[in-house]
Amino acid sequence: MFERIDTICLTVSNIEEATAWYEKLGFTVSFKGEGYRVLNVGNSGVPLTIEEGVVTNKDHSIYPIFYTKDINDTYLQLEGKGVRVTGIQSDGHNQFFDFYDPDNNRLQVCFWK
Repeated sequence: MFERIDTICLTVSNIEEATAWYEKLGFTVSFKGEGYRVLNVGNSGVPLTIEEGVVTNKDHSIYPIFYTKDINDTYLQLEGKGVRVTGIQSDGHNQFFDFYDPDNNRLQVCFWK
């Protein structure tokens, strides 16, 4: 079902300012999307994604994203196991959906070519 952890996400209040800050620390931008950036971290195989949004301690702003080769099948498998899932969304580059563990922790699945 899952191939790997695709990325770890952090919510930031201003994507441009945050991107500049991370770049000053040596992170490099590998992808720019509307309201988010994917950053390479040294030689790590797992990038850091920063997403613009409301930053609050109550928000589950840090969450893993799992990559799948077949997002529809993965969605149906999770749904079939009684896992709470959101609808599949697309930002024009990626398809993704959230799912939640029994403690209501947010996890996400993505597919991209």
